[in-house]
Amino acid sequence: MTRYRVGVDVGGTFTDVVLMDDGSGLTVKKVLSTPHDYSEAILEALEDLLREHGAEGDRIEAVIHGTTVATNALLTRTGAKTGLITTRGFRDVLEFARLRLGRLYDMDWERAAPLVPRYLRTEVEERIGANGQIVTPLDMASVARAVRSLLAEQVDSIAVCLLHAYRNPAHEEEIGRYLAAEAPGVFVSLSSAVLPEIREFERTSTPVVNAYIQPVVKRYVERLAQRLENTSIACPLLLMQSNGGVVTAARASKRPIHIIESGPAAGVMGSLFVARRMGMDNLISFDMGGTTAKACIVEHG
Repeated sequence: MTRYRVGVDVGGTFTDVVLMDDGSGLTVKKVLSTPHDYSEAILEALEDLLREHGAEGDRIEAVIHGTTVATNALLTRTGAKTGLITTRGFRDVLEFARLRLGRLYDMDWERAAPLVPRYLRTEVEERIGANGQIVTPLDMASVARAVRSLLAEQVDSIAVCLLHAYRNPAHEEEIGRYLAAEAPGVFVSLSSAVLPEIREFERTSTPVVNAYIQPVVKRYVERLAQRLENTSIACPLLLMQSNGGVVTAARASKRPIHIIESGPAAGVMGSLFVARRMGMDNLISFDMGGTTAKACIVEHG
């Protein structure tokens, strides 16, 4: 019995679904995208392909999806309303960044506004030293004030980044537990879980981005997974990661930061797949979508 794998690429105008059988045969279906709910176009194309092959949904082993949902939310600034909780004195890390110009010698260049405006960036009393030792215990009264302030602004997501939490996540985890109890409907991204690495700007901006896109990605992925299940396609839904690998839908919903370059990475991997079948190791791939265009050099495979 022939088994299939499915590749999905969603663009602003068109949605492409590729059906690959276990003999490496490929069939492509292109349909108009459905921006109000991209999963509709995916299911339409997939059902057409299965019908053409006389196959049922239970013959599909995996659906692998390269998506620009996260990318587009960032580029178009249509992510969630996000707040930030940080150590007192570090409220403006997102503004300071690394104090470098985006274009050297261009005095007219302006940095893009932070995803979290200043009025949604709150501070708490605490401090952990660079060695991981607690210098100032976490003041839960200041945490309560910060959370009340953000909830009053009706944020959808909250990023938490405390000083040196990569060495000792205890304070961040305590805030995470408090948020789970006091704000169960709010998405939470802790820097110690998302990017437990040194350097304050990177460790602040990364959970902020994760928090900003998480509601958008989670809604999309869960809706697509549910629609697949409703059409008897009970195989794993896998999302392309920025590094060219894949991740489960559940993992992508929790850490969408890893699929921001999902679509571009899928284009590169697809180009490499075709090139290898043609005996090529060196190529330039070009992938144009409705929002962005991407180019990549592949050397020696």
